[in-house]
Amino acid sequence: SVLTVSNEAMPELVADARLPVVSFTGSAPVGWSIRDAVPRKHVVLELGGNAAVLVAADWSTAADLRWAAGRIATFSNYQAGQSCIAVQRVYAERDVYEELLAEVSAAVARLRTGDPGNEATEVGPLIDLAAAERVERWINEAVEAGATVVVGGERDGTTVAPAVLRGVPPDARLAREEVFGPVLVIEPVDGLDEGLARINDSPYGLQAGVFTRDVRVAFRAHRELDVGGVIIGDVPSYRADQMPYGGTKGSGTGREGVRAAMEDLTVERVMVLTGIDL
Repeated sequence: SVLTVSNEAMPELVADARLPVVSFTGSAPVGWSIRDAVPRKHVVLELGGNAAVLVAADWSTAADLRWAAGRIATFSNYQAGQSCIAVQRVYAERDVYEELLAEVSAAVARLRTGDPGNEATEVGPLIDLAAAERVERWINEAVEAGATVVVGGERDGTTVAPAVLRGVPPDARLAREEVFGPVLVIEPVDGLDEGLARINDSPYGLQAGVFTRDVRVAFRAHRELDVGGVIIGDVPSYRADQMPYGGTKGSGTGREGVRAAMEDLTVERVMVLTGIDL
C-alpha cells in the first residue's frame, strides 16, 4: 500500500507504535532527526553521498579512457545530477589524467540540455530555482578559491549546463558536500595510495567506482574504501535490486534490496520442542 501524506503528518507517523520500522531516503539532517526521535525503532537511512571514481594507471588505452569518460559524463549528469550515486569526484593517476580530462570534458560538452519531455534532451532542469542557484553558487565559490571551470557551469533559470572543474580545493563544498546537480570535479593523484585516500576523505560513503583491470587493485580498493559498495570497471552509479545497497558514515545506516528488506521487516522467532514424540 502507498499512502501519500504531507510533511507535517510525518512526525506522528514516525512515532506511531504500530509502525515498527522506518525507512527514509533523503537529506542527512532529516534522516538523523528521525533516528534520534525513535531510538527504540528499527530505522534504515539512505542519506546521500559524494560519489567518487578512481581511474588507475593500468586503464590507459585510448579506447579504455574514451569509454570511461563516456560513463563518467553520462552518470555525472543523469537526472541532472540529482542522484545520490551520481559521479561527483574523479581522481585519475597522473599518467592518464590529462587524456582523461580531455575526453571527459569533450563528452560532457556534447550533452544536450533542455526540456526533459523532448527525446533529444540528455540533461534536464533541477528540481527548482533554489537548487539551481545553490549549484551555481557552489561553482562560483570553488572558482573564487582557485578552481578552473573546464566546461559548462552556466545557469539558465533552473537549468545548469553540465560542468567540469579542476583544481577544486579539498575543503570546497563541491569536494566535501553532495552537490546534487550536474557538476563534476576531476583531479590528478600520484598513485593508488593518494587516490584511495582522496575518495575516503569525505563525510559520505555510499558507493565508489574504480577503473582497473588489475585484480589486486580491485581487491585492495574493496578492502580499503570506506563505502557501502565498490564498482570495478565502471562508475559508482550502478545498482541492482538484489544488491545490499547502502552506505557508511554520513550516507546512513542499514541496507536496501530484496533480502535486506525481508530482514528489516521480519522478526526471527524460535520454537523449542520438548516432550513430543516425532
